[in-house]
Amino acid sequence: MSGDVVTELVGELGEGAVVTSRAAMESYRRDATTSTQPGAPLAVVRPRTTGEVQATMRWASRHGIAVVPRGAGTGLSGGSLAVDGAVTLSLDRMTAIVVDPDTRTAVVEPGALNADVKKAAAEHGLWYPPDPASFDLCSIGGNLATNAGGLCCVKYGVTADYVLGLDVVLADGALVALGGKRVKDVAGLPLLRLFVGSEGTLGIITGATLRLVPAPAPASTLVATFPDPVAAARTVVAVGRRLRPSMLELMDGSAINAVEDLRSFGLDRDAGALLLIRSDAPGTARTAEVAEVARICDEHGALTVFHTDDADEGELFAAARRAFAGAVDRRGTVLHEDVGVPVPRLPEVLAGIRDIAARHGLDIPVVAHAGDGNCHPLVVYDASDPDSVARAQAAFQAIMRLAISLGGTITGEHGVGRIKAQALPEQLGPDIMALTRRVKDALDPQGILNPGAVL
Repeated sequence: MSGDVVTELVGELGEGAVVTSRAAMESYRRDATTSTQPGAPLAVVRPRTTGEVQATMRWASRHGIAVVPRGAGTGLSGGSLAVDGAVTLSLDRMTAIVVDPDTRTAVVEPGALNADVKKAAAEHGLWYPPDPASFDLCSIGGNLATNAGGLCCVKYGVTADYVLGLDVVLADGALVALGGKRVKDVAGLPLLRLFVGSEGTLGIITGATLRLVPAPAPASTLVATFPDPVAAARTVVAVGRRLRPSMLELMDGSAINAVEDLRSFGLDRDAGALLLIRSDAPGTARTAEVAEVARICDEHGALTVFHTDDADEGELFAAARRAFAGAVDRRGTVLHEDVGVPVPRLPEVLAGIRDIAARHGLDIPVVAHAGDGNCHPLVVYDASDPDSVARAQAAFQAIMRLAISLGGTITGEHGVGRIKAQALPEQLGPDIMALTRRVKDALDPQGILNPGAVL
């Protein structure tokens, strides 16, 4: 029977769009999650057009076959892991980008990389601000699916803040076009926000109209080291009371050393933590902002404070921060956490993570988009040791419970995916979970869109 339905799909889309070879499908089974094994897909579909996505969903709806949407495969929550007997719908061939400088928008297909959107915008003196650490590898479709943020979100916001329109293929193959190039529009329900961050569980995004902004002024970069992460976090809280830097990142001592083990960036291995802070305020306002940040750092016990106006030197520090995940992956198998708390609770969550690491006898290096309270603790363990696996899972759950107890969230930008689905009810509670299921059932009554993700 499975062969017959796949043959039917090939007949509708053509052989070039449907991959059935086990060897060829292998690279589409996984995302960047290393702690969970993927399933074996029935086939991989690689459409080139929205029409082909519609045809795939009509076929899937007709036969009750699940569909797992996939972008560039850089996700860290298992949201695009292959499911046994399902079709993986890879949007990697839909990569068109059209910039309209008059409306300061870009119409983008989901397979386009974040970095390529930035480059296309820059050709017109414009900028697309959402800036995940993996911006050179991740796709716009994946960013939309998880409402990704990144290093610049403390000042410039997250993906949803730049979405003006979406083309979405629903579970039955119907296409809906939401929004457009207009900046202001409150006609009808705010459905754009419903689909952004829905992780492919409500529809397949096949196009997006993204808001662009003028390119920012040159930035100054400040790096301050501290005896421990809590002292650095208290500094973040103080900075946020008065200032709005364009970047405010934290790395703890373990993160610093992981990055330096990968490549020498010149970071201080003896520091308990560092803050990476940027200001792109115009003219003399930037000088004043950097001076005030330096004063606050000194006031809160900074060991060293250094700043540079050289763009290349500043980018080297940003590159060190971006190298974190890859550097830690070299230490063992990793559970990628992504908790968020209100910024004033940042010292508490960092202290709590440190205690969890000690209690479970694990290395848990941490970086944070500190300016908005979003922490990325990476739980490192030995996958060949059952005891290490058990301790890692316990620590992973404990960190999510800690974030919830501090009024926070189990995920700030990576998404719930499959690895956090069981923890979601603890944060949302029964009423919101029931409402979530009602929305899901209304848009996907057969439950064929990304089953096992989120719910």
